Amino acid sequence: MDTPRVGIPEKLAGRLTMAEQHEYLRARIPRRLPRRAVLRAGAATAGAAAVTGATLPASSPAAAHPLSPTLVTTPATGAVDGSLVAPFGRHLAFGADARTQMRISWQVPFAVRRPFVRIGARPWDLGERIRAEVRTLHTPPLSKKLPAVDQVYLHAALDGLAPGTTYYYGVGHDGFDPADPRRITTVGTFTTAPAGPRPFVFTAFGDQGVGYHALGNDQLILGQDPAFHLHAGDICYADDSGAGRPDDVYDARVWDQFLAQTETVAGRVPWMVTTGNHDMEAWYSPNGYGGQSARWSLPANGFDPRRAPGTYAFVYGSVGVVALDANDVSYEIAANAGHSGGRQTAWLDRKLRELRADRDVDFVVVFFHHCAYSTTGAHASDGGVRDAWVPLFERHGVDLVINGHNHVYERTDAVRGNRVGRAVPVGGTADSVRDGIVYVTAGGAGKSLYSFPVPDSYEGHVHDLDSVASYFWRRGKQKTAERVEWSRVRYTGHSFLAVEVRPGSRPRLRVSALAENGARIDRFDVVRGGR
Repeated sequence: MDTPRVGIPEKLAGRLTMAEQHEYLRARIPRRLPRRAVLRAGAATAGAAAVTGATLPASSPAAAHPLSPTLVTTPATGAVDGSLVAPFGRHLAFGADARTQMRISWQVPFAVRRPFVRIGARPWDLGERIRAEVRTLHTPPLSKKLPAVDQVYLHAALDGLAPGTTYYYGVGHDGFDPADPRRITTVGTFTTAPAGPRPFVFTAFGDQGVGYHALGNDQLILGQDPAFHLHAGDICYADDSGAGRPDDVYDARVWDQFLAQTETVAGRVPWMVTTGNHDMEAWYSPNGYGGQSARWSLPANGFDPRRAPGTYAFVYGSVGVVALDANDVSYEIAANAGHSGGRQTAWLDRKLRELRADRDVDFVVVFFHHCAYSTTGAHASDGGVRDAWVPLFERHGVDLVINGHNHVYERTDAVRGNRVGRAVPVGGTADSVRDGIVYVTAGGAGKSLYSFPVPDSYEGHVHDLDSVASYFWRRGKQKTAERVEWSRVRYTGHSFLAVEVRPGSRPRLRVSALAENGARIDRFDVVRGGR
């Protein structure tokens, strides 16, 4: 890895927390922007105002987003001709109420004047301009091979929408109006969550990055017509190390590539992300999440949405979904361990209790990055997740847990108390009340693949072994060997999850794992007894 310019002393390597790394970088890299960058960033902020629910008050268009410390303001004369600047990287996300709230985010390569979004019931009849919020990021040269990068992200919060309704929308700015007939090809759609239970499909994976396999999975996901997509962290790999060390280097330009790559699906399917170890970027904020906060607008109902954007919850139809930041509890990569001071786990306890008390919620799905149960030789299982969260999952009757981190597909039998409650072969059924929870590692979204430390693999598959030698991480980054019986299905190709939700008197989740050629590699059902 290229040595960063900051010159972290060797004796500190691997020993600084994310907050300490942030302080170290900020003390040693000049914050002053070159004049050209100031003009670009300042032109973007001039005239920017928030819509309902956004961060910047309309009366203060130049106010800084709380996690964008390099936001600066200069006269708008530095902006280029808006007709020459095309928006890109559109991505959607639900607000806290998926029935009535949608967040639209996008990017521009240069500063623009008065960015906005339009929505309407028909593509040729978009409504009035709704002004957007601007969040800018300046990234200094973190290594001798990387340039300084300035990025402009735009966000619009749409509230008061009708449930179960498809809207057309377009994003623009002065000089680029999506309502112009010449721009109609830039108009997209989104659909809000229904007012009550109905059948639908959602998809999920983790560890995507930029490349052929990542793009291929995106196109296959579109073919499932999902209501939303869950991304379990390690989003783009701007930080290709992900070790949480002071000498990690991240290339901010990779985010531009990722958002452009993902727009074909994320511009019409709410792309609900959480935070992986490769998503911690110490320069922007003390916990490393300032970059994520600038680039994404996610439901602001977690324990601290300003500082932990990857922790939130929403309900779609009869399914409650909870996103968690596993960097907070990880024993393996501890740079951000304990950053919430226990508040995330306390919030999780309350949120799961709240969802279980909701009679309209049949199933609770939790997703986060680090694996509770996996047997790969790369990361295996994280004991921090098992210690902090698995007891809460079991206490509150979580039905399905989705992870990434290990770049494979693997899923367990129904597990309770670290033991098999019921074997669930391919095509089998788990009763989450009676048998326990099925944990799925869906880390085959696009990055280079891992392998399993077992000799019985063939054509990328290993399955139905009675027991497997593996390990888990203890506190202090200690590997502890274990012999496990809960690993049921393994696959070492690129893949993703498609979950079919069937509400009714006997509600059911039908979970399928699909390979990048579209073939189904696994299927199982989850039901709840006693409903």
